[in-house]
Amino acid sequence: MIKIGILALQGDFDAHRKALGAYPSCFVSLVRSPEELDDLHGLILPGGESTTIGKLMVRHGLLERIQSRAAYGMAIYGTCAGLILLASEIVDSEQTRLGLMDITVARNAFGRQLDSFEANVDFPTIGTDPVRAVFIRAPYVTQFGEGVEELARFEDRVVAVRQGKILGTAFHPELTDDHRVHGLFVDMCSQ
Repeated sequence: MIKIGILALQGDFDAHRKALGAYPSCFVSLVRSPEELDDLHGLILPGGESTTIGKLMVRHGLLERIQSRAAYGMAIYGTCAGLILLASEIVDSEQTRLGLMDITVARNAFGRQLDSFEANVDFPTIGTDPVRAVFIRAPYVTQFGEGVEELARFEDRVVAVRQGKILGTAFHPELTDDHRVHGLFVDMCSQ
């Protein structure tokens, strides 16, 4: 049984739980305290408000514990705000972050809430059919280091990356019926 936690401090964590329901080999739990990270194979950082999630991770004693568990091989997947929290650098921001990926991200790079949209995105790692991507005040990756693999672009902007056992998407696959990105993460958790 693969144990995957979803950080449940703020954001749409329930949509991720439903998406993981497509994979019966997974036991899914909500994470709100450091102890709940023990024995997990993977952790999902949902979308939401990255500044708020970062502050709540510090308040609940989760920031350093997540960094430590990642150092010992726990897989992590961040969507939208989660991608921002994974970045080592954030354009024009010193906000709290995990800094687990050698990437720089630009926040709200596709516009404000009213500019949210859906689009098909080619994601060759998971198949030839494009992924339906939901972009809500989405970031994108402006730079990445040698150890980072680019997985998807939208309009020449990098919107999905992987570095070892860390995965990040600027969009929200959990808000669609296509659960292949979550399937990729489940596979990463089992490695």
